[in-house]
Amino acid sequence: MKIKYIVLASIFIGAVSCKKDTEPMQDKSEIQNETSTQMKKKQVVYQVFTRLFGNTNTTNKPWGTLEENGVGKFNDFTDKALSEIKDLGVTYIWYTGVPHHDVITDYTKYGISNDDPDVVKGRAGSPYAVKDYYNVNPDLAVNVENRLEEFEALIKRTHDAGLKLIIDIVPNHVARNYQSLTNPEGTEDFGASDDKSLQYHVNNNFYYNPGESFQVPDPLNNYKTLGGLPHPLADGKFDETPAKWTGNGSRASKPHFYDWYETVKVNYGINPDGIKDFADLPSGAENLDHKAHFEFWSDKTVPDSWEKFRDIALYWLDKGVDGFRFDMAEMVPVEFWSYMNSSIKMKNPEAFLLAEVYQPHLYRDYIKKGKMDYLYDKVQLYDTLKHVMQGHGSTNNIPPIFDELRDIEHHMLHFLENHDEQRIASPDFAGNALKGKPAMVVSATSTTSPTMIYFGQEFGEKAEDDLGFGDPTRTTIFDYGSVPSYVRWVNNKKFDGGQSTQEEKDLRDFYKRLLNFTINSPALMGDYHDLQWYNQQNTDWYNDKVLSFARWTENEKLIVIANFNAENKYGFELQLPEDLVKKLELKNGEYQVNDQLYGKYTSTLKVENGKAEVRLDVEPLQSFILKIQE
Repeated sequence: MKIKYIVLASIFIGAVSCKKDTEPMQDKSEIQNETSTQMKKKQVVYQVFTRLFGNTNTTNKPWGTLEENGVGKFNDFTDKALSEIKDLGVTYIWYTGVPHHDVITDYTKYGISNDDPDVVKGRAGSPYAVKDYYNVNPDLAVNVENRLEEFEALIKRTHDAGLKLIIDIVPNHVARNYQSLTNPEGTEDFGASDDKSLQYHVNNNFYYNPGESFQVPDPLNNYKTLGGLPHPLADGKFDETPAKWTGNGSRASKPHFYDWYETVKVNYGINPDGIKDFADLPSGAENLDHKAHFEFWSDKTVPDSWEKFRDIALYWLDKGVDGFRFDMAEMVPVEFWSYMNSSIKMKNPEAFLLAEVYQPHLYRDYIKKGKMDYLYDKVQLYDTLKHVMQGHGSTNNIPPIFDELRDIEHHMLHFLENHDEQRIASPDFAGNALKGKPAMVVSATSTTSPTMIYFGQEFGEKAEDDLGFGDPTRTTIFDYGSVPSYVRWVNNKKFDGGQSTQEEKDLRDFYKRLLNFTINSPALMGDYHDLQWYNQQNTDWYNDKVLSFARWTENEKLIVIANFNAENKYGFELQLPEDLVKKLELKNGEYQVNDQLYGKYTSTLKVENGKAEVRLDVEPLQSFILKIQE
């Protein structure tokens, strides 16, 4: 979660000591021995901002209302739409913005309280300020009273299309005005039983400043709530006494404008001095499976917030959701994730668990101790690829990332766009969607990890509209509006690209070819060998705008080459080192190699005395996935 006008202010309160409760776990199967269908083939996640998907209203007025700019609905995901997404080469859809979050649209006739624009970002609201975890965003329903049933119908349609789905859970914070109208029987709201006279109690859901009231932060950069448009609740005030700590960890009753002031921090049993009031995981927990972790917590007393979020996750699993994307997971203690994720996996061992963790030194803890399936590979692979795409980075910086993450490579999800990042085609990123093609080939084929794309990426969406709170260069997640390139593909709900430009059709064809190849290629779940350093040391042509590597299994052997240079084409003899030739079991002679993306390029791999080379001619921004024919 990264928001306009907001910077990451703090990670969860540092734990300096803990309650000791560390009897050893039984030595059951090690995590390395856990298997699932996710490990057997490439997975492709299609992130779609649900509110924007089917909206074909092109008004796009800054700070426009739902009535002015329109909004997409669950029902827009028709059988045809889902079939087209699946045919793109997708296995999972991440429906972003499903849980009921704050919005500036009046739904009081349905018993839903109005949300105060002084603590809501944008008019459509941030999907990461959840107001009710047991229901869905009313904006997304045709019939608001039946909004949950409409989402359940979408779950069924998604599964009927041969896809699985994930939704967001935001464990670190909730909306300042959290209020669930549809709690299951026996379920209590966050904060309902808190002792607000105390700054902290292990079973309080929030942290408080007793005797102080919350104050709306002073605006910066000429910011005006709702762009200065009138609203009866836009008065610079929000009633909250005592004041709660803010979502990013700010303890001030009047947080800074750059703090996540629309949210409140959830208390996971870490007191203000950093002492943890829950059991520590015992030594060796990182090597044990989810069953052992579940058993460890089965007789432990845990903070109330832990139980509340576990129950939320299990509720959505019962609805048919296949997994979750956890926002800012590193701001929540890893012990909670052991508890939460082991509970999820006991109910559905195949649940897809994806998390934001941006500190590489924490990766292994959150995967091995926290039982996460996947983390964003943002600060290493994404950032490095972005620099190369922008023309000032070197492909030499890419292979060391794979080496460093080799032991957890399957768990590091790759992406080039998501709701937090700039669009590739935007001028502040690459300014040209075609510059994403070699990076996408590398991102999708270099490791066994899942690949994620963001809706509109396959059309080269530029995100040029400033719709209010959202930042141009990123498709807004805060405002009502539509996505121009997507509107053309939706084509009045025909979902056939009938209005797409030829450039958009060609780009989508590239993504479709690439993604479908990845989910069907055994080699991409097999071994990897870098070709970068060997060719730089043994040839005089190889440069740092080209990247090459090999991927293989016994039955499929691939050579991948990507040219990131937008101006220059290259012709060269790519060298394969002796150790790779041996691993590929290539004998002296000649082998035909055929490109698997477009099927038009062929060449000859020549093997002699344990060494091999293949002639390649690559155009600017061209990539090949070459299969060695035997």
